[in-house]
Amino acid sequence: MPNVFIGRQPIFDKNMRVYAYELLYRHGFVDHAVIADVDAASSEVVVNSLVEVGLDRLVGAKKAFCNFTRDFLLKGSHLPFGTNQLVVEVLETVSPEPEVLEAIRSLSGRGHLIALDDFVVTDELVSLVELADIVKIDVLELSRDEVITQVKRLRQIKKVQLLAEKVETNEEYVFCRELGFDLFQGYFFSKPQVVQGRKISPSRLVMLRLMSELQRVNIDLDKLEEIIQTDVNLSVKLLRQINSSFYSLISEVKSIRQAIIYLGLQHIRNWACIVSMGSVNEKPQELMSMALLRAKMCEILANSDDSEQQGMYFTVGLFSMLDSFFDLPMQEVLASLPLTEEVNGALLQREGRLGSVLLCVEAYERANWDEVDSYDFEHVRIRDAYLEALDWSTSALDSLS
Repeated sequence: MPNVFIGRQPIFDKNMRVYAYELLYRHGFVDHAVIADVDAASSEVVVNSLVEVGLDRLVGAKKAFCNFTRDFLLKGSHLPFGTNQLVVEVLETVSPEPEVLEAIRSLSGRGHLIALDDFVVTDELVSLVELADIVKIDVLELSRDEVITQVKRLRQIKKVQLLAEKVETNEEYVFCRELGFDLFQGYFFSKPQVVQGRKISPSRLVMLRLMSELQRVNIDLDKLEEIIQTDVNLSVKLLRQINSSFYSLISEVKSIRQAIIYLGLQHIRNWACIVSMGSVNEKPQELMSMALLRAKMCEILANSDDSEQQGMYFTVGLFSMLDSFFDLPMQEVLASLPLTEEVNGALLQREGRLGSVLLCVEAYERANWDEVDSYDFEHVRIRDAYLEALDWSTSALDSLS
């Protein structure tokens, strides 16, 4: 496979379900961050990479938003992807020349949805709106008054789906939703909605206490078994998960003790935390998906054969989103957990080797390729770690359903 970074960012509907993923690319030997830069990645490199990796592997049954430059539009008449899955995202640098409009018409006529990226409507660009199905508005770049003006103008031209991108807070999400946006992209769902004086709900308090017991440094097999068995719901879910196709065991595991002996103390401890975190129903499933992906990618980049070391990196990735699960500042959540100073330092200050690996994973997650370059990992290793973690987290999430 060509040395290309490939990442994805979720796009949500009004019910906080994943509608699609935007695919983000960068050729591994250059410093440019997007496909829009023709020196960074040719259309052929991107298409070949997606074919080799597999669109299904990256987005499953969801739609995939892919950036199209002017040249890519003019050459993209025979794309090897399903028209019901690939959304053609026309970059803001593309002007409505006759040949461009004809290329868009052709792609639309074959069934591809057409999205306009970072769009600000003007009289000169109305012809693009008339061909579009989705218009993306950068709500971080525009003021609220400007966003309102854009929405009104677009609604007058055509009934298109409106996508608010770079939505960073829940307040921005609520503003856009009330304004009539249909789709949302950004990291608002992965940031805590911290409210002064908020108390932890009883269900999450039980979850936090359980996770606290599970993370005790001196925990042994008997104590771990006792903790898990005390929570009947957790015991059932954990055994169901272990006996799922995810592990493909030859014989059925019938007890928690048997599971611990078979899979190991650290492994069961992490999975008990995963099952517990997955019980938070009011959070979007993508939050759990991202936590699992972070955990596995951190573990892979740890490059260690020591199961305890692997477990520590996995825990740091998994717990890096606890503030969002509890809607509390991370420091307050961690005060209730008996974690080591090394793990606490990584989660709070991104300190040490643990913190450095977590920062690299977070940079890849946001497609901040320049920052990814600053860490001492080979490009191919980082990309392969991401793809392996993506496969693993998808299977793990399926096994938890």
